[in-house]
Amino acid sequence: MPTKTRRTVHDIISIGDATLDHFVQLNTASLLCNINADNCWLCLNYSEKIPIEELISTIGGNACNNAVGSARLGLKAAFFSTIGDDDVGQKILKLIKQEKVSLKYLTVQKRSASNLSIALRFKTERTILVYHQPRRYTLPVLSPSKWIYLTSLGKEFPPVHKQLLEQLKHNGASLAFNPGTHQLLAGTKALAPILKRCQVLLVNKQEAQLLLGDHTQDPVPQLMEQLRLMGPEIVVITDGERGAYAYDGRQQYRVHPPASKVVERTGAGDSFSTAFLAALCHGKTIADGLVWGATNAASVIEHVGPQAGLLTTPALLARIKKGKCCAIEL
Repeated sequence: MPTKTRRTVHDIISIGDATLDHFVQLNTASLLCNINADNCWLCLNYSEKIPIEELISTIGGNACNNAVGSARLGLKAAFFSTIGDDDVGQKILKLIKQEKVSLKYLTVQKRSASNLSIALRFKTERTILVYHQPRRYTLPVLSPSKWIYLTSLGKEFPPVHKQLLEQLKHNGASLAFNPGTHQLLAGTKALAPILKRCQVLLVNKQEAQLLLGDHTQDPVPQLMEQLRLMGPEIVVITDGERGAYAYDGRQQYRVHPPASKVVERTGAGDSFSTAFLAALCHGKTIADGLVWGATNAASVIEHVGPQAGLLTTPALLARIKKGKCCAIEL
């Protein structure tokens, strides 16, 4: 990663969308899985009214989760997003302010609604329906920062990528990239300039397979090697209950998830990425980053929603010490 010689205003700037997340608890559903249980489908009775057990609404979105989580971990965080001028937009503004995240780059799109997602909770997993409000993204001039975290945007994301790459020539920041749905669907050709520039690529196993080809069945260590050939200095892949992996071109690492009581998994990936980058920002090693990430994620999945379980630095370090979580070299 490049050495920072300029004075930085922010430790991290998160770029992406914010959403209002509705969590719907289902008990009258079923799962249909293939023989290896690698792919499963949530099944509901067609054309019927389905009773739900619980409805919880929270503010979320990948970049918003990262900004809030980074601030809790002691970083000077800022958040670029375009939000609607509705009640949800006001709730987002209030949350960001409460969490001491800079509002400098947050803009309001007039006569526009906010983004929405509906998470169908069944057992310990969730299926998420996502709606991105059409946006007119214009990236403002970003102050010097240690890191920029680029993540999920609507389908109008290409201008932001182009503007960001131009600014990175002068900003001096390291770039972390956690692609969202529309970015992944655009394919590796569209993402190539960002992949070549980023210092850290953070994806889950399914996203890694999508980037490399839908039928890629290689083990995670091989997936990391192939992804690194696309340009990132460090590749991080999370694999649910199987843990998480990282590769910097010299050494591969793995961490097993610490014990936790799973309530709901939304935000697990965001919380992992947030703590991994926070560790690097605090001068920790890649192995430390895996431990920080796994520990933060273990806390988040003990709660409903992506932000309730995000840890502060003292709470995270205490939990690591208690759980004796560690990363190993492969």
